[in-house]
Amino acid sequence: MDSAPRTPVTAVIVVAAGSGQRLGYGMPKAKVPLGGDSILTHALRGVAAAGVARQICVAIPPGDPELHALCAAFEQELKGERGRTPGLGDGVQVPVVTIVDGGASRADSVRAALAALLPDTEVVMVHDAARALTPEAVFHRVSHALAAGALAVIPVLPVVDTVKTVEPTTGDGAAIAPELVTGTAPRETLRAVQTPQGFELATLKRAHEAAGGFDAGQAAAVTDDAMLVELLGVPVYAVRGASQSLKITTPLDLILAEGLLEGPLGARWVEG
Repeated sequence: MDSAPRTPVTAVIVVAAGSGQRLGYGMPKAKVPLGGDSILTHALRGVAAAGVARQICVAIPPGDPELHALCAAFEQELKGERGRTPGLGDGVQVPVVTIVDGGASRADSVRAALAALLPDTEVVMVHDAARALTPEAVFHRVSHALAAGALAVIPVLPVVDTVKTVEPTTGDGAAIAPELVTGTAPRETLRAVQTPQGFELATLKRAHEAAGGFDAGQAAAVTDDAMLVELLGVPVYAVRGASQSLKITTPLDLILAEGLLEGPLGARWVEG
């Protein structure tokens, strides 16, 4: 009888250095309140409850004492009674919490966190704090794919909307509308990408080292870590994400997240 693959030593990078301008709170997104706690606190509790991380490395805006204090409070919560951290029960490892200053871009923040990982780390998941309600099962699916040998794996959902490609309208058409449809993408092959995105650590480091030579245009075209790995020619596998893993970016997203938290079972344990 074949034994299950060994789970590699895993770190989770939580990227929480975004400005949050579109939320309209006048503060970094990670500080914005959600169900009585900050978005960042919900995200960190979800990572810890999943039980996959030996280390959680949080990238926050440089010189932000409030977010540093939130991370420190979460670390103390983990060191206290298990009952203080929702979902952290017996058999779930208590991770080490590391705080780093993020950079001017998301890629800079990830690179800063990579440099702070513990030396025997084998795989890493990169997670957006803005996806604060990601169910534990999504972390587990990513972890299982990495344990099975994937060098890169991302959680995805099928795209349900029809997606058009467009270009700016020129000539006489500019008086009609600002854009013109140029085609319709085949929806059955499209997927919406979420986090956490999982990688063999050496592969992700190699991808970020290669990106260090990008010019401004090339860097702006990269929207996630998986794209950097794709540019190396490394296969990126996909596992099922979850509808609760919405990215809290706009006021409407925040309203939806609040509604999920107020549901009868709680957002993190109901998948869809």
